[in-house]
Amino acid sequence: MTKEGQKGEGKSQRQRERFELALPVRVQGRESLDNEWVEMSRLVDVTRFGARLTLKRPVEKGRLLLLTLPMPRPLRCFDHVEDQYRVWSLVRNVKLLDPASHKGALVQIGVAFVGKRPPKSFEADPSRRYEIARSINELGLAAVTEESSDSLSEISATDKRKETRHNIPVEVLVEVIAPDGSVAQSESTVTENISRQGAAIFTTLELSPGEFVKLTSQQYQSPLLAVVRNRHVAPDGIVRLHLEFVGCEWDL
Repeated sequence: MTKEGQKGEGKSQRQRERFELALPVRVQGRESLDNEWVEMSRLVDVTRFGARLTLKRPVEKGRLLLLTLPMPRPLRCFDHVEDQYRVWSLVRNVKLLDPASHKGALVQIGVAFVGKRPPKSFEADPSRRYEIARSINELGLAAVTEESSDSLSEISATDKRKETRHNIPVEVLVEVIAPDGSVAQSESTVTENISRQGAAIFTTLELSPGEFVKLTSQQYQSPLLAVVRNRHVAPDGIVRLHLEFVGCEWDL
């Protein structure tokens, strides 16, 4: 490798070095045109291109969040003279936490910084999910594109699933997660079917697509975070919830 190549590689490694800076951060999310939320948190660590932080409120991979924080200027890609760094960020991964041992935080998320402004499609529909594109933007950050229909795993009663669903009745405790991370209500029920990425469960709960639940089973010790994709009444008159697991898979 040439000296120039070694020098460039060293610079890239320094830019991507993670710094354990517990900076305060204001996190702003939008679930719809008229549903916006804000939560104050602290970073776990940060680079020029992304960060990790904890939240009491659950989110899912592919969502765009606006982060506002006192970022050190050497780590910024823009707004070097502003007091606060306002950067749109894409949720890349989600890890379920135990709130009792993480000061009330329910999830730890990893985000990629994507720029000063969200895509125009986000302004029209904040419920959209996005993924990293194969290019970078003018700021040198990751570009985003709308999540393709092929990569979506919307779970409904009649969809063609990527993974085989197993008709296994597993007893589970379903806990509905409120916006502040607390448990709003709960129900003991069984699964109708299950795969690594999602499940259908019988329910009496009145939940809407986009709401989050935590599933706990005595048979499978680790709790799972899931998002509601669909709720429907089957011909037998019993309501089903169709769930997609967030940041985890069911160990089959």
